Amino acid sequence: MKAIVYTKYGSADVLQLKEVEKPVPRDNEILIKVHAAEATKADCEPRSSKFAVKWFWLPLRIAMGIKKPKRQVLGGYFAGQVEAVGKDVSKFNRGDQVFGPGTCAAWQYGPPETSRRARRPR
Repeated sequence: MKAIVYTKYGSADVLQLKEVEKPVPRDNEILIKVHAAEATKADCEPRSSKFAVKWFWLPLRIAMGIKKPKRQVLGGYFAGQVEAVGKDVSKFNRGDQVFGPGTCAAWQYGPPETSRRARRPR
């Protein structure tokens, strides 16, 4: 599957479209085919190290990775369709339209945790 990733800090030029391994949902997870994802200021500031408060970069860089980012895929919110459901999941069914927050939303297949997902209103 494809994902927008960055392996080093810098401007938008460090973003790359790469093939990454498709996630496999565990028993309590779902697999979401992402139709739309967004990247916000919260994604861009840590990547570029340009912060409104200048001293904030150090604690954030320690948490996110000193030399290279720990989480290399951007995206905070997504919308998509449930493609696979783990055997212990009862809240969602295959084919449900869902949305919600999630790290690494800029994948073709989205974040698998179910706790912060919701069905799209009709």
